[in-house]
Amino acid sequence: MRQIVSVPSTTLRIQGDLTNLLMNYVALVAGVPTRMHFTDHYYIERVIADKETGKPKTIKSLVFWVDELGGVDCARTFSILSQKLSAHMTPFLPDKEYGGYDFVITQIGEGFLKDWNVQPIKRPEES
Repeated sequence: MRQIVSVPSTTLRIQGDLTNLLMNYVALVAGVPTRMHFTDHYYIERVIADKETGKPKTIKSLVFWVDELGGVDCARTFSILSQKLSAHMTPFLPDKEYGGYDFVITQIGEGFLKDWNVQPIKRPEES
């Protein structure tokens, strides 16, 4: 049985899934598979610190609207800063093909060396 525990007002931790929800964002936890369904996407520009120089640089971030998290209805966003993770999702962007799939994304490792395992799971077609 899944318990929902409320902690400070900007964080909700769903025990069982152990996926952090920060405000309306889905944040992955290393080693924990997170299943999501996406309904739309867009790009935004973000300013981050360059990992080598520490100086600010602008990157393009892929953002998805999430309507199901772990099989439960929600209204969240999932923002991708990593080019590695974004590359896993790019083939599903034309015609919003991602809408026909659930994605189980597992972050592997921490920091600059982290990677992701992405498993697309075809959803049953609605009649």
